Order: sequence, then structure tokens, then C-alpha cells
Amino acid sequence: MKFPRLFKRSSPEPTTPAFDTYYDRLTGFPGVAGVDVNTTTAEGISAVYACVAAISETVGSLPLDVYRNTEDGREKAKTHPLYRLLHDAPNNYQTALEFREQMQRHVLLRGNAYAEIVWNPNGSVKALLPLHPDSVTVLRSSLGNLVYDHVDGKGNQRRLLADEVLHLRYHSDDGILGRSPIQVARDTIGLALAERTHGAKMFEQGTKLSGVIETPPGTTKEQAGQIRESWSAGQAGIANHGKTAVLPQGATFKTVSMTLEDAEWIEARRLSIVETARLFRVPPVMIGDMEAANYSNVVELARFFVTNTLRRHLVMWEQAINRACITNPAFFVEHNVEGLLRGDSLARANFYQRGIEDGWMLRSEVRRIENLPAIEGIDDAQTENATPATGRPNAQPDAADQDAQAKGAAA
Repeated sequence: MKFPRLFKRSSPEPTTPAFDTYYDRLTGFPGVAGVDVNTTTAEGISAVYACVAAISETVGSLPLDVYRNTEDGREKAKTHPLYRLLHDAPNNYQTALEFREQMQRHVLLRGNAYAEIVWNPNGSVKALLPLHPDSVTVLRSSLGNLVYDHVDGKGNQRRLLADEVLHLRYHSDDGILGRSPIQVARDTIGLALAERTHGAKMFEQGTKLSGVIETPPGTTKEQAGQIRESWSAGQAGIANHGKTAVLPQGATFKTVSMTLEDAEWIEARRLSIVETARLFRVPPVMIGDMEAANYSNVVELARFFVTNTLRRHLVMWEQAINRACITNPAFFVEHNVEGLLRGDSLARANFYQRGIEDGWMLRSEVRRIENLPAIEGIDDAQTENATPATGRPNAQPDAADQDAQAKGAAA
């Protein structure tokens, strides 16, 4: 059990920079495709941006509440100081959604997310301040404890102890620092960057209109050069797309059979989308690739997104906050993903009906889940109309039952 921070923090022990992230922050390393791959260039790939946005926006917008364990189960602890920070505003310049979305983006793009925990003297959390991962170096002390050196925008460095930092890690190899999909699959991202650059160059040079100009016999080298320069100036580039071409007398233009489709460029771009989605474990339909989507499977794809993509990140958040920010073990935080798993209206109606009829759900609970106003006494009416053992609501004894009851009374 953690104790309130009633005393001033002590000086940290000597540390060794065994986990200095300086070299990991160096950007511009070219992959096998020959292009520089870093966080900035990778996020320029639409599929990467869409995957990061799909996960971070969903995680940031999900309800994250503080609960208290009770004898009957649990209840929301709305008076807990951490409830307001996670539900409304963790600091004086961000909303809860902005803070959690930013932290989740750091996890996906850099493998680590850090937030300074500002404590009140009574042991409660006063604020959570996000720290950019590139400004933090993680060190291990001689006693095995972690400390965090942070450099602010003015170049000032200060050291934070482990209980002053909320640290989120993604796919760590050493248990200290996480790794991002971009770092692990640099060549996959580099290939997507190379394909984008290749396509941009092809359009810039007017590849779609590329071809050859056949001139009549007797054309000199100088005349051919002038024709080529005149053609490039008047037809090449996006700005000249669609303009009418004028050729010298006797010259003809013949298109080259090689096109973007023939070069399989478009197919390669599609494959890059699938590869990127696979890196982040996001169904392609979630990032706008509707090729394999239809009405019958879109709900299941959304369910897959929650259970196979978001689940790991949500548990990461919950365990990190419970460990770093809550001093009383009677309290804990948990996300509410019910809204993402409800399915369509018909499926929800059948689910609720089954729950009410079988007695493991109350009508008031259904209205609360659907964000409908409460109705006083609605559960009392449900109890009165409960299905008896005969299987018929409010069933009356049949004639045979009445005769048996009468004979029993006479005896």
C-alpha cells in the first residue's frame, strides 16, 4: 500500500545512463528503400496517420472512471480527486480528451508516453502534465529504481523520481523503454514513403501524358531538342494538364504503353495500406479501406477493433494509473467500452430483452446505457411482471391446478 506524500522528496541515488534514449531519438536513418524514416515522415503517410488517429481518438474519447470497491461490488467514486482529472481536465490547459489522445499518440509514434504527476501534500494527485518523449531520458539508479531526466524548452534539466512520472510503454524489450511500430518496421514505412515519392515524381513530370514525338526525316538534333523543350514547357506538370498540344508540321505524338496501372503502382499503394494497418493491428476498414467491408461484417470489424486492438492499450492505461496515481487499493480506474460493443439497434434490443426477461439486467440499467432519462419505479414494474416458473407472465393456475388445490384444502 502506498502512503501519502507527507514529506519532501529525497535526492535520487547516483544513476547510470544505461537507458539513455539519445540514439533512439536520432532521426533520418534511411531504410532499404533509400528514404529517411522518422516519426515526422512516417506520419505523412496517410495510412499511418489514420491508424494513429483511429486508436488515439477512440482511447481519448472513451469514458475512464474511478471506482470504489464495495461489499456489493463497486460504485463510481465521483468525489475522488483523480476522477475530475481523468473525466474533465488533468491540468489547467488541456481537457481530459486532449491529454489522453496526446499521450496515446506518443505511445504509438514513439513507443513511450510520459506525464509528470503533481502531488498534493495529502497524497492525492493535483495535476498530470504531459512531457514530450524526445525531451525525456530514462535512467536506472544503483538501487534499480528508475529516474527521468526532463529538459524543458529553455534547456533546463530536472530530475523526476519514478513516483512523479506516469509512464506508458508499448512493446518493450527491456521493461524500461517501449518501441513503436515505426521503429520496429522501419523498412515497411520506408517502402510506403518511397512509393508516395515515386508517384509524386511521376505526376510532377506528367507521366500520364508521356510518350514520343515522331518527326519527319531530316530533323536535326538541334530542332529535336527545341521540340522537346517546347513540349515540356507547354505540357509537362500538373499545371499544364489538359492543355491542347501544338506540334510542328509533320510531327506526330504517340503515347507510351507504360502506365501507372501497368507498373502496378496503384496495387503497391493498396498493399502498403494493408501492411500499415497490420503493423498497428487496425482493421483496414477503420482507416477508410472499404474494399473488404460490407454491412454484414462492419459490426464484427468494429468488435474486432475493440477486442484485438484497443484492449491492450486500455489495460495499459488502467494498470499504469492504478500503479502510479492511486494510493488507496480500494479505488481503481476502468474504461467503459459498452458503447463500442453495442452493435446495431436490433441487436441491442434483442440483447436487452433477453437480459430483462432472464433477470440479469434491469430496465433502469438499459436506460442508463442508452443515455435515456431515468423513470422512477420502472424496476418495480419489472419485478411485478416477472415471469413465474410456469414460463407465462402473471400466469393464473389452470383448471387442473385449481382442482388439485381444492382437493388439498378439503383434505
